[in-house]
Amino acid sequence: MKNTAKAIALFLGLIFVQSCEKEITFVITETSVGPMTQTTKVSELESIFAQDSVVMDTSRLVAGTKANKIEIFEKGGKHLLSITPDTDSIQGIENVRIMDPRYISDKGIGLKSTFADLKKKYPIKKIVTTLNSVVIFPKESNLYFTLDKEELPGNLRFTMSNIEEVQIPDEAKLKYLMLGWE
Repeated sequence: MKNTAKAIALFLGLIFVQSCEKEITFVITETSVGPMTQTTKVSELESIFAQDSVVMDTSRLVAGTKANKIEIFEKGGKHLLSITPDTDSIQGIENVRIMDPRYISDKGIGLKSTFADLKKKYPIKKIVTTLNSVVIFPKESNLYFTLDKEELPGNLRFTMSNIEEVQIPDEAKLKYLMLGWE
């Protein structure tokens, strides 16, 4: 009976550890995206994402220049992240675009979130209107969020004028989630 209880406790402990690892794998903070941190160098990506596929622009590597875009895919082919390296001699990470909805910020915002969810968690500093989207920059955050203009009321979809927070519907879904490190 004691051995059975120990086996059950060990099994539950392994499940707990595995679930914690999975949670860490997909958490976004101001200084990290899963296991990658703000200080990660491009040369470290292969080892950090050893269980995944790291795809660099091979034509640039052959030519001896630095990669300008790096894609991370799960072994099954699911696109996880798009990474833009900085231009330093030892390349670090400048920008990370989140492609997988399992990635969630430490405040609970991810690609399945709405504008209402975003407003509850992040005070908005600035909204920038582009041709096809609206980019939202929260206060005191390296994260920024993009909404497709298709999520806006018809009269705002084709404007290049500044769009105000009150004009964006609460149910508008996030299209992109990005993290910029300088």
